[in-house]
Amino acid sequence: MSESNSSGYLQTLFGLSGKTATVIGGTGVLGGAIADALAQAGAHVIIVGRNQENGDGRVKLIKDLGGSAEFFQADSTNRADLEAIIAHLKASDRTPDILVNGAGINAATPFLEISDKEWDDIFRVNLLSVKVACQVFGEAMLKQEIPGSIINIASMSAITPLSRVFTYSASKAAVLNLTQNLAREWAEQGVRVNALSPGFFPAEQNRKVLTPERVKSIMNHTPAQRFGDPEELAGAVLLMASGKAGSFITGTNIAVDGGFSCMTI
Repeated sequence: MSESNSSGYLQTLFGLSGKTATVIGGTGVLGGAIADALAQAGAHVIIVGRNQENGDGRVKLIKDLGGSAEFFQADSTNRADLEAIIAHLKASDRTPDILVNGAGINAATPFLEISDKEWDDIFRVNLLSVKVACQVFGEAMLKQEIPGSIINIASMSAITPLSRVFTYSASKAAVLNLTQNLAREWAEQGVRVNALSPGFFPAEQNRKVLTPERVKSIMNHTPAQRFGDPEELAGAVLLMASGKAGSFITGTNIAVDGGFSCMTI
């Protein structure tokens, strides 16, 4: 196969030209890297977040690299805000082809000290936002000729309990379960729902818990012996987003974790 034919084949499999991808939490480190990858694959990317400055900055980065993007300021748990995005897409003659649910917050609190407010706040951002977005975007996707793909950002802590992040772990376990249930419900109608579970990637929500002792513990449990680079999420995201390469993938969870999940002792 010639280089040009190989390039065309890969574009057919993973290219997202003509697609629109909405990345909730796209103003963050991991969400931003995911948005970059989708844009470089040809998708028009809607960056969704609360911080206008960060959103505008991400859009500029994508456009500087030749991609297409715009920022939409919204509260990911507010149904009206998300419905406004669907209306915006319709008015722009676009369809919600890809949804990435990447909003998230964390806290390192011993279990007996977790307040009801902390529990509710973390579950609201980490789980309620996924539920609301899947309802709003899923309903629109189910009406399309080519329904689309939903990617929910879970975590290795959804499977392997991690000390001191009880609420975060419980919320991400719920995200993973929600993903599997939606995949079962919508598979026959063509909407694919998958989860991506990053290992340890330094980001806003976990920097405060990465003490030297905790970093040492993480490295002892990570065969790759390093943190992940946000760009290393691109391959898994493009596989799940693609209607060609990922057409038979639904209800699964892809771990990008440097081997963290295969360690036992």
